[in-house]
Amino acid sequence: MKLLLALLLAASGKHDWLGTEMPLPLAVRTPQDLQFKNEAERQYLIFNLLASGKLAWDERDFATAAGKWESLLSVPGLDPEIDKVVRPFAEEARKKAGGKAGDVPPPPPDRVSRATEERPPPRRRTSEAEGVSVEGTVSGGGQAGPGGAVITLRRTDGPMPKITTAKKVVLQRGKAFVPRVLAVSLGSSVVFRNEDPINHNVFSLSPRFDTGLYGAGGEKEEVFDKPGVVQLLCNIHSSMIGYVVVVDTPYFAQADATGAFSIKGVAPGDYDVEAWHENASQPTRQKLTVPRDGAKLALTVAGDRQPPAFPPDKYGKPRQQQLGY
Repeated sequence: MKLLLALLLAASGKHDWLGTEMPLPLAVRTPQDLQFKNEAERQYLIFNLLASGKLAWDERDFATAAGKWESLLSVPGLDPEIDKVVRPFAEEARKKAGGKAGDVPPPPPDRVSRATEERPPPRRRTSEAEGVSVEGTVSGGGQAGPGGAVITLRRTDGPMPKITTAKKVVLQRGKAFVPRVLAVSLGSSVVFRNEDPINHNVFSLSPRFDTGLYGAGGEKEEVFDKPGVVQLLCNIHSSMIGYVVVVDTPYFAQADATGAFSIKGVAPGDYDVEAWHENASQPTRQKLTVPRDGAKLALTVAGDRQPPAFPPDKYGKPRQQQLGY
């Protein structure tokens, strides 16, 4: 990985090997073929954004370089080593293009170097009243990778604790929802805060809500009192897509960029496990018995679902991706 980055960052001149589509078709005959194809396309996208940004930099086209590298830094599950190398270039390119280094999207909290991650402490036996931890990893998810997957536990052999609500925040930053996926407990509220210098109009058709138009620095709050997946869209910017996943259980977590997750305070017992991912047409489900010293899980989510090519406006009418600004 370091050698690849060094070679690309030393590249100069114009090349005809960059493109937006895979130069070789990959046949898909099995689910494993599909997962392989999705990962190959993801790596090709990363390569093209990385290299085309450097070529634009060498040609002193700093606005294009900044745009390419900012798109690269927004790729879910991006290798932290790539982030570490590209981010200084992206910030400098944005400054040279007339902006500020702060305009470059910050790395998500979970994008840390795997080399510096600490091993989790050994599990200890815990009283049933206190609860134990259910830890695990999620793999799959197609181009987006496993990050953002929502894992829920629902007990089947006894009662569950009362659900507690919270207030969460989804930013509109760089014409994107940050975070792209947010899991909340039933009855919680979400503040949609506009950090862009332009207007936004967040809405959903599943179920329906509409914040109306609001400008830079403005915010709107919505309460989510029905369980399920709520797709977020913007009526002005058709490329903006996000999700609020409303869960009706106190036992839930979201996987980080590496697929790791942890659900704490789980009472020992029998559970139905469900893992939802935006790129999977169906959630992954399985049974789990949680013993008195906790449990480990390994889940795989599909990558067979693609976002709509023409996301609708708030009236339910289709529109094209290039519409908006």
